[in-house]
Amino acid sequence: MSERAAPFYCPYCGDEDLRPSEALEGSHGAWECGACNRAFQLKFLGLLARGLQRADNGGDERI
Repeated sequence: MSERAAPFYCPYCGDEDLRPSEALEGSHGAWECGACNRAFQLKFLGLLARGLQRADNGGDERI
């Protein structure tokens, strides 16, 4: 597998000034926002057993 994907913007303030967090040692997927001074972590939880199915009206509907 190739390198891990990086977030495009901060989930709190929406700014794009992100860098990998070195302060949170051992935390893979940790990022720091330079705009709002927050740190957050990204984590893949897994695949859902059920997915989304296209409804007749064009919207998404859970099955």
